[in-house]
Amino acid sequence: MTPTARTAITLAALSLAAGSAPAMAQSMGAGRMNGAQVAKMTRGWPMASRDAIAFLTKKYGGPAAVTADMAVWGRTGPWKRTIVYKVEQPHEFPGHHTDVMQQWIDYKAEPDMYDELAKYDGSVVVERTSGEISARCDKEGANFLALNLADEVARGKRSVDDARRMYGEQIMAMKAMKPAPYTEKLLFAPMGRTNDPDRPLGM
Repeated sequence: MTPTARTAITLAALSLAAGSAPAMAQSMGAGRMNGAQVAKMTRGWPMASRDAIAFLTKKYGGPAAVTADMAVWGRTGPWKRTIVYKVEQPHEFPGHHTDVMQQWIDYKAEPDMYDELAKYDGSVVVERTSGEISARCDKEGANFLALNLADEVARGKRSVDDARRMYGEQIMAMKAMKPAPYTEKLLFAPMGRTNDPDRPLGM
């Protein structure tokens, strides 16, 4: 089995485990992983990853599962799932940082807007078949910001250049502890029935 296949299987299994964690906890009398367990398993991880885990644990409780490469949460707050990765992805927009925290919601965008979304932010990923969109950064506030602006790009409310400009302004405000509403929560309504199974070729 190739490394890519193993990674895909691991992600699928962990996502399933994360999604079913609350039900498992109720039926088995078990809770999420505690801080000591998580700290031990992630001791050698980069600081950005450990900071993200600490933030999420304080806000939402411990992860549902941790492997050598990732920590996974199921439904927490507005998120369908969250993964913190051990491996950092360097990202220079809007300034240098590393992407370690990826968070998903249900979302449907018109396929002809996918290129615009990719031009806006390469760490925003739209998945047509599953009907999801995710943002990957180092802070939850930055993920809120990325998705709020992605929604405006997808709906034609903002151009790519305007969204990138707004992103920089909101990040600077957040870092300066000034009001930055786009970084505080999702500003658009949740969506349902977002998956798109496509159609057979009819050959």
